[in-house]
Amino acid sequence: MKTIEVRVPHELGRDEMRRRIDEALVRARTQYTDAVGPIEAEWEHEHRMRVMLTAMGMQFDGTIEILVEEVVVELGLPGMASMFAGRIREGIQERLGGLVGSQQV
Repeated sequence: MKTIEVRVPHELGRDEMRRRIDEALVRARTQYTDAVGPIEAEWEHEHRMRVMLTAMGMQFDGTIEILVEEVVVELGLPGMASMFAGRIREGIQERLGGLVGSQQV
């Protein structure tokens, strides 16, 4: 299994970043559950979330960690998904960049 890591800088403070991630997760569950199935996510501790979802019959497991100046996403890519690692990485960067860059969510 290949693992990708995405790091996106932020200046929001950890609590604000967590709030934005929580709100984005609610939206993702509403928008993507029909396409990918249930999105399971749980805060392991105050600033680290474990995320699990199934897409195209493959299980994806990862973490989102909020550091003081950046958000770090690590995602395990099963089997054939590793062929799309670049696209997946770009999608994560785009979504996180939107969360970090927007003044409101």
